[in-house]
Amino acid sequence: MKFLTYLYKEKESIGILKNNSVIDFDNIFKNMGEKNPPKTMLELIDYLDDSKLNIIKECIDKKGIETIPINNIKIEAPIPYPRRNVFCLGKNYIEHAREIKITRIAGNGIPEVPIYFTKAASPAVGTVDNIEFSRKITNQVDYEVELAVIIGKDGKNIKKEDAEEYIFGYTIINDVSARDLQGKHIQWFKGKSLDTFCPMGPYIIHKTEVPFPVNLDISCTVNGEVRQKSNTKNLIFDIPYIISDLSKGITLKTGDIISTGTPSGVGMGFTPIKVLKQGDIVECSIEKIGTLVNRVVELH
Repeated sequence: MKFLTYLYKEKESIGILKNNSVIDFDNIFKNMGEKNPPKTMLELIDYLDDSKLNIIKECIDKKGIETIPINNIKIEAPIPYPRRNVFCLGKNYIEHAREIKITRIAGNGIPEVPIYFTKAASPAVGTVDNIEFSRKITNQVDYEVELAVIIGKDGKNIKKEDAEEYIFGYTIINDVSARDLQGKHIQWFKGKSLDTFCPMGPYIIHKTEVPFPVNLDISCTVNGEVRQKSNTKNLIFDIPYIISDLSKGITLKTGDIISTGTPSGVGMGFTPIKVLKQGDIVECSIEKIGTLVNRVVELH
């Protein structure tokens, strides 16, 4: 199942994608007889368990359930306002670690332990929304396609073999980065957290749709030119390792988002560099999930 947050007739709702249509959760919950249904994606993640998930599957397969054509809605980020900053990993693909060392924004070599940082998303933007920046602030805006893990229940000191139990699903994040700010401030938070710098979506795919360990093709194009192309099997630190290591002494909470790192091919890895500019179209794709599309707009 693919879950989404969307606007329809100026109302924000949550739903399930079915073929080229959306089933609103209000209709699903009516079929379930639910009197106090969740209204947001975070509330839905809190609400769902295996038994409710099975009931939902039965409901969406019923004939006659009302649907909305996908062309009639505006897809939002699936979690527009995360409860906490997005947890991110730096240099988590070998070839990216090698290419990024020349930018002087990261240490040399392949990391021996995960590099963690956080990224503000307030809000995260959805597919077809703009990535916006001013050249008064930054001249080196870069793209990074990443697989993001959505945590499904609270957990601390999680064992690697239990990691999948704590996952709700997966989505795409474009970890847009102002490289000059990232280098200037040493610590990456500022350069990663400008407004609109966290495109997310278009959907959350439930973990039952993705075999574990996760082995998905991942790519990014700019104006149709393939810049990044890899597979999540090439992560230096895989998802079980990340969840186990990050949760040591830190409680991961329901709805938390972990962005697992980007493969090689970022703009700063080219000679000369290929940073984003006015009108560029960035498409981030991950197998089974879909494609996150954003246009670059330079503000005056």
